[in-house]
Amino acid sequence: MALAPYRRLFNIPGVPTLLLVGLLARVPATATGMALTLHVAEVMGLRYGPAGVVAMASTIGMAIGSPLAGRFVDRHGLRPVLTVTTVAQAAFWSCAWALPFPALVAAAALAGLLGLPVFSVTRQCLAAMVPVEQRRTGFALDSMLVELSYMAGPALAVAGITTLGSGVTMTVIGVGMSAAGLALIVLNPPVRSAEELAQAGGGKARVPRRQWLTPAFVALLGTAAAATFVLTATELSLVATMNQAGQTAWVGLAVAIWCVFSLIGGFVYGGLSRGLSPLGLIAAMGLATVPVALVGGGWHWLILALLPAGLLCAPSLSATVDALTRWVPSQARGEAMGFHGTALLIGGAASAPIAGAVIDGMGPEWAFVVAGLTGVAMVLVALPFWRRRPAPATVIAPPAETADVVDVAEAAEPVAHPVPAVPAAGEAVAATAAASAAVPSPRD
Repeated sequence: MALAPYRRLFNIPGVPTLLLVGLLARVPATATGMALTLHVAEVMGLRYGPAGVVAMASTIGMAIGSPLAGRFVDRHGLRPVLTVTTVAQAAFWSCAWALPFPALVAAAALAGLLGLPVFSVTRQCLAAMVPVEQRRTGFALDSMLVELSYMAGPALAVAGITTLGSGVTMTVIGVGMSAAGLALIVLNPPVRSAEELAQAGGGKARVPRRQWLTPAFVALLGTAAAATFVLTATELSLVATMNQAGQTAWVGLAVAIWCVFSLIGGFVYGGLSRGLSPLGLIAAMGLATVPVALVGGGWHWLILALLPAGLLCAPSLSATVDALTRWVPSQARGEAMGFHGTALLIGGAASAPIAGAVIDGMGPEWAFVVAGLTGVAMVLVALPFWRRRPAPATVIAPPAETADVVDVAEAAEPVAHPVPAVPAAGEAVAATAAASAAVPSPRD
């Protein structure tokens, strides 16, 4: 595989800095779920049921807040949104460790609603800075960096709470979140390219949702949710299988190796000459997960059996982001990215209780089967809508004689783009780690 695509990517002005800031900013963000779970379950002594309630409140807040933040970025720019969310995160994490349980639940929901949109913002800005033909490489690399942040963040949260206590650890997370927000405010990367701004009359046009929030787009979100469903259920099944076999001491290493599989897959995918359909990648990941149920004889055989599915983790997630940026006009890209983040949360949150019930009732090996087949089923449901996917997104410009903000929905009928049917594991899993607190794992 040639390294030339990555060299060309790093030669684009501003991209290396954006990726580095995005990586560092995501580390405290990935530690939040683990910190809240351990604080409630272990430090407050309320066990994992109440910890799951806090996690659920935070997840619901994030699911609602993610597209809202993206919409505000589209309309008002990056800095106002980052300023509000940075202040909100600093306020929450500076006092969360001292709040009683009822207040913590309410504050976690509000903090989730006003979550720092570091994941969606990094991808939105990457789409603006990178030419269309290089976005697949950019998103693949971004998925790899997300994987690294999820390997570091939860582990640091565990180490901090067990050695320094939850008060110090949660305060440090607040400092890290504040620093991340300030870094992005100072950097202020573009959310639209110069060409997109010029075509849209300075970015003042607004695109009606009915132009891009189509059944095909919803199908794309469904496939993204399917990917995190498979990944979350697979992690829980892996942990449960090893615990049942008395190999708990090796769980951390096994999960780390699985993450390395995803890194390798993302690196290879980003260097390919052409991309693949998200539907094909996610269906293949699901099918490759099912046979893992037949493996026995030790954790090393189990993790080896996860190699094919693991290699497809980062490519599957990055392919959904790439498709989104091709379908959605730049004026609505932030909100669309927010919906994508919500889909990832929903997939992981739905997977945790379903996989847990299967593990308790039928055994962990059957959870691999359920995870894989559910992913394939979601792809099959999405396929008919996918065939009516929109053409590549075009920028809508306001009327030349109007200097004020123009809503395209009021100025003209939306342009339809029907065409004939023409031919990241850490992020999805760990983003819902707190939501799966009822079935704790070493990463939780």
